[in-house]
Amino acid sequence: MSGIYIHIPFCRQACNYCNFHFATSLLKKGAMLTAINKEIELTAAGNTWPVNTIYFGGGTPSLLEVKEVSTVLRAIRSAYQVAGGAEITLEANPDDLTEEKLRGWKEAGINRLSIGVQSFFEEDLQWMNRAHNAVQAKEGLQLALQYFDNITMDLIYGTPGLTNDKWQQNVETALSLKIPHLSCYALTVEPRTPLDKLIRQHKKDDVNPDIQSEQFLLLMGWLRAAGYEHYEISNFARPGFRSRHNSSYWQGKSYVGIGPSAHSFNGAERRWNIANNQQYIESIEKGILPMEKELLTAVQRQNESIMISLRTIEGISLNSFSEEAAQQLLKAARKYINQGLVIYEPGCLRLTDEGKLYADGIAADLFFDVQATV
Repeated sequence: MSGIYIHIPFCRQACNYCNFHFATSLLKKGAMLTAINKEIELTAAGNTWPVNTIYFGGGTPSLLEVKEVSTVLRAIRSAYQVAGGAEITLEANPDDLTEEKLRGWKEAGINRLSIGVQSFFEEDLQWMNRAHNAVQAKEGLQLALQYFDNITMDLIYGTPGLTNDKWQQNVETALSLKIPHLSCYALTVEPRTPLDKLIRQHKKDDVNPDIQSEQFLLLMGWLRAAGYEHYEISNFARPGFRSRHNSSYWQGKSYVGIGPSAHSFNGAERRWNIANNQQYIESIEKGILPMEKELLTAVQRQNESIMISLRTIEGISLNSFSEEAAQQLLKAARKYINQGLVIYEPGCLRLTDEGKLYADGIAADLFFDVQATV
C-alpha cells in the first residue's frame, strides 16, 4: 500500500465554491476523532504493507489541536507499519498558523504543509468567503517557512475580477517567498454549492472559460521560466518537491481513506465512506465500516489509468497495454496529435500545453468501450 488519507470534516466557515464534505460546528470533533482512530484500527487488520505517505485533508485539519494530530498519528503508527522517511502532510489555512501549532506539528511528525491561500488580494478572498484575509495569507506563509521547508500552497485562477495582472502578482508573490510547490486550480462552479446558487440568482458573475484558459497558459509559462516542473495538470514543483502522496493517486497505487466521505482503492476495488458525520460515528462505534464499494472491471481500470496518467508529465505509457490496445489508443489519439494537442513519443502519449486545456475531454475520447477486452 502507498498511503493513508485522513479526512477531517470540519471548517471554520464555508467557502462558497466548495463541495467537499464538512461541518462548521465543532461540537462532534471529539467523537469524530475517536471514531477516526477506531477506523484506523479496523482498516489495519491483517495488513502488513508499509505506509509511505500520510495526508490530513478536509475540511480544515489545521483546526485540530496539536495533541489531536499527535493522537491520530500515534494510532496510525500503532496499527500500520509506517516507513522511515514517510511524507506526512497536513492541510492548513493561513489564519490557523501560529508558532505553537507549527512547532507542535513538526514535533508530532508532520513534515509537509499544504496551505490554502487561494489569493493574496482581499477582494478575491471575500468573494470566495475565505476565513483568512490577505495579510494573514502572506504572514502565515512567512511564519510556516520558518519551521517547514516542504510547503505547497493553493491558488485559484479564473475568478470574476481576477485580471491577468492580479493573477501574475499572485504567482510572483508565491515565487518571491520561494514556495517550492504550487497547486493551481481553475475555479469550478460545482452544483448545489452556495456559489452555484448565487450565480443562478445573478448575485455573482459566472466564470469565463476563455479567461480561465488564458490564465492557465500564462501560468504554465511563468512557472516553467521560474524552474518549476509541471508534473501534473494542476501541480508545479521545484526539483525534489513533488507531492509523493498525490503522485500515488496519479500512479494508480493503493491507499486507505479514513473518515466520513473518504475514498480507498486497493488496485481492483474502490470504497467510500458515508458522507454523514453522525452516521459515520455511530457506525464506527459499532465496529462497522460505513462504506460502499465498487469492483472495477479490467476495462474500467484501464480507462482510469488513461484518465490519471494523461494528466501527468509522464503521460500514458503504451507499454502498459496489450499491443492491440496500444494500437487502438494510438489510433484514437491521432487526431489530437495532428491538432497539436497530444505528443506521440515511442511508447508514450503526452499532452501539449494547449492540450492540457482539454485534458478530460481528450482522455474520455481515448477510453475503451466498456464492453471491450483490453
